[in-house]
Amino acid sequence: MIPAASESKSDSEALIVSLDVGTSSVRSLLFDNLGTQQDGFGEQLPYNIITTPDGGVEADPKTLLDLSTQCLSRIQEQLGAVGKRPAAVAFSAFWHSFLGVDDHGDPCTRILHLFDTRSGEAVRRLETMLDGEAVHQRTGCRLHTSYWPSKLLWLSECQPAAFAKAKRWMSFGEFLFLKLFGVPMMSVSMASGTGLWNQRENRYDTEMLAALPVRIDQLWPAEEADQPQTKLMEPYRSKWPALDGIPWYPAIGDGACSNIGSGCSTREDFALMVGTSGAMRAVLPEIPGAIPDGLWCYRVDRKRYIAGGALSNGGEVYAWMKRTLALPGDEEIEQALAEAKPGEHQLTVLPFFAGERSPYWRSDLRGAITGLNLASRPIDILQASLEAVSLRFAEIFQAMRDSFGCPKRVVASGGALLHSRAWTQMMADAVDFPVIASEEAEASSRGAALLALERLGAIPDVSAVPSGFGETYRQRPKFSAIYRDLLAAQHRLYQKLFVEN
Repeated sequence: MIPAASESKSDSEALIVSLDVGTSSVRSLLFDNLGTQQDGFGEQLPYNIITTPDGGVEADPKTLLDLSTQCLSRIQEQLGAVGKRPAAVAFSAFWHSFLGVDDHGDPCTRILHLFDTRSGEAVRRLETMLDGEAVHQRTGCRLHTSYWPSKLLWLSECQPAAFAKAKRWMSFGEFLFLKLFGVPMMSVSMASGTGLWNQRENRYDTEMLAALPVRIDQLWPAEEADQPQTKLMEPYRSKWPALDGIPWYPAIGDGACSNIGSGCSTREDFALMVGTSGAMRAVLPEIPGAIPDGLWCYRVDRKRYIAGGALSNGGEVYAWMKRTLALPGDEEIEQALAEAKPGEHQLTVLPFFAGERSPYWRSDLRGAITGLNLASRPIDILQASLEAVSLRFAEIFQAMRDSFGCPKRVVASGGALLHSRAWTQMMADAVDFPVIASEEAEASSRGAALLALERLGAIPDVSAVPSGFGETYRQRPKFSAIYRDLLAAQHRLYQKLFVEN
């Protein structure tokens, strides 16, 4: 028999089920009160993003719902088999994407991903209607295709029938809560990454809403955000007895969870994450007086902000190179990259395969490689491209250091980066600062669990739980000047291709 929630565990023994809905898979895991992943619990199920030739990047909400319930059903089976009952369910989900839901609670659009660039013209129109810098300072978001405002405007014009059916607009996290609890509960964290949220006043931005064909009653009420739900609807109540009657916390943005889970919960620790895309972020106790032009600012929760820069091109650049070029095997690649001198390929790369966010915020940018000659090898192109992505992080690092102060640590996470020691070393050289490898393999899931433990009172603060750190990659001063020259060459090529013409 599974014990009741009140008698299941003391605070010192609290277990947290963590659901993480990312951009390529859904997974459930179990963590203890020290943020330690419990072996033998959880499930991971991959899915494919839907792309269209005109720049569309979408996901099917019913597919994600099905995968989420499968992952939760699996961990219910595992918990039931050993008679364990968790204290709460935590939830991490990808930021910025959203869908429309009709009167019956069914999707009337697909989930529009942050990389969907079809709303580029809508961005330009909003720039004529609004003061972009004032919007950035209020919402922490630039006028850009990553965020909701341009997508809502685009949907209203290009998919008017679907747009008209929408009773509510919500993230996938809210959609999952709607299906499980009948309430599309929103977190302040998720709202803060929409481009509709006034970070300084912690409410929807009046001026932005006035410029869009959306009503405030189509969004979850700001004053009701963050409330946990406990009573599952049928059939989930019967299917998941271990998960019913305990707090389920609304979805928190995956970037915020990743920082917390990798041990970067203060402004003194910059988190450098490279997955499909990339980001460098710091958690702040207050909003900056002026948000730097190339950076963004969202919320972890009501008491913490998170600011930094995001790249549309990270690990996918490496993946594209491996798919496209006649490269050797992984061991040979690593050896060649480790032995190569920075810049000796004499190539300049703009790694803008998917447009770019920080610091340029231009979805129209495209990748470019110059300097190729008959002696150029596939490994040269790969090396130059990985250096180019590292230089993008160097620019973000400089902006963050200028604004938030020099960090004590830069902590690297993300499978795309940490699978390559050579690339991690490039990052340290490019940012000219030591980079420490995180040993928290599932940082987003862990971060969501730690935030749930904090809300339960099982831990005093997320920073009280130690995180695992691995190898430190120290910058090599002999290459500092070379990386500065590479960055200058990158700037010159950007100006020539995308500014002067």
